Amino acid sequence: MLKNILHELEHHAPFTIFGALTGIVLMIFFHNLPKNISYNIFYILHPMHVLLSALVTSSMFMIYKCGAQKGKCNIFVLLAIGYVGSVGIATLSDSLIPYLGEVLLKMPHTEAHIGFIEEWWLINPLALLGIAIAYFWPTTKFPHYGHVLLSTWASLFHMIMAVGQTLSLFSYIIVFIFLFLAVWVPCCVSDIVFPLLFVKKKS
Repeated sequence: MLKNILHELEHHAPFTIFGALTGIVLMIFFHNLPKNISYNIFYILHPMHVLLSALVTSSMFMIYKCGAQKGKCNIFVLLAIGYVGSVGIATLSDSLIPYLGEVLLKMPHTEAHIGFIEEWWLINPLALLGIAIAYFWPTTKFPHYGHVLLSTWASLFHMIMAVGQTLSLFSYIIVFIFLFLAVWVPCCVSDIVFPLLFVKKKS
């Protein structure tokens, strides 16, 4: 399992670096964006991230545990894996890790925005929708790459909400590192590692 995790992390690093670089470019252009607009953009990107994450996490479980026989799947287990793997890890990726970066850089408007509590009526239904789609039409590759980019940009706009000032070159380097870390490990864990923990080795 550890060998597989390391392989997946290595495989996804280049695309995640690309995503983080697109985030830096966006931050250069939008660092003075008003907080309320950044907040609204965050709550477009974060819910979309949750939807795709729930789809991929649940699809991985469906494909490796159930195959073509949906009757083999315990729907309650699928719901638990899909929900925790998407909402829980998306919150870590989009909110908590960027929040740590904001604290480190002493940004003036630092605040952790927890989507499934703050906008519960939006985040939770989308997670359930992603699980439902995976149950009937499990798919992983395209949603996973979309998930990585959306997670990067959601993390970015969480940080832009806190900026309130022009950033130094050093600050941009720190932002890049936190964008990379916020996506690289959590996204691979939620999409690949987490659902496979509940699949027997034979499967």
